Amino acid sequence: MTDRRLKLLSSNIQAGSTTRAYSEYVTRSWSHVLPNGKRGNLDELAQTYAPFDVVGLQECDPGSMRSGFSNQSDYLAEKAGFPFSSHQATRRISRFAGSGNALLSRLKPSKIDHFVLPSRIPGRGVLLAEFANEGLPWHIAVTHLSLSASARRVQIAYLAELLSDRPRLVLMGDFNCDLLAPEMSRLFQFTSLAPPQISLPTFPSWAAKRPIDHILVGGMNSSQYQTHIAAGSDHLAIALDLELPAISPENNPWLQSQASDAP
Repeated sequence: MTDRRLKLLSSNIQAGSTTRAYSEYVTRSWSHVLPNGKRGNLDELAQTYAPFDVVGLQECDPGSMRSGFSNQSDYLAEKAGFPFSSHQATRRISRFAGSGNALLSRLKPSKIDHFVLPSRIPGRGVLLAEFANEGLPWHIAVTHLSLSASARRVQIAYLAELLSDRPRLVLMGDFNCDLLAPEMSRLFQFTSLAPPQISLPTFPSWAAKRPIDHILVGGMNSSQYQTHIAAGSDHLAIALDLELPAISPENNPWLQSQASDAP
């Protein structure tokens, strides 16, 4: 991390499970309720995350049988050396499994809010963090959208309204659709967000063909858009470098007042 440049990553961790072929969704179905083998995957994920400044997670278990009753975001934050972490539990299936969004950060958020996304089947949400940046606040939102286009349309409409007044914004997560999906246009029309210059396939991780994981940026410059292997997850992680806006008298009232008081 430099004064103004941050390394961001978004990663669907599949609750620490390993999937390397479509057949393993059946042959390894036990991993959705048992913790076996997940600790090694989490340790590998922590090594992947360590060079980054902010990491957004999806399908992160808050503590159930399949995670050994351990909050996976807390574990990853400790192993990768992130001083700040927050978890939004969005779905819990008794004591057997849980899922949610999470944020790991080397910067201290000034505010974190959790919102529930509209969905016929409950279990989708968005975690929204605000960072102060000396008078020019900016926001990161982490989300995981539904599989069906009709559900995503409603959820994206909600996100567009929620995020419409954030001029410096990052939205990251598993969108379950590509950037050209019709429902995505509402985000680009009513928020500061813009699509990246390239679209990278992230699913399935062993032979990625579908670009469904994204980091969208509005009001700030970004570069180095690329994918990373995320241990045994069925999704590749997506990353970029973000440049925070510079503070100047034109966009900071305090600096303006100081300049006007100068002899």
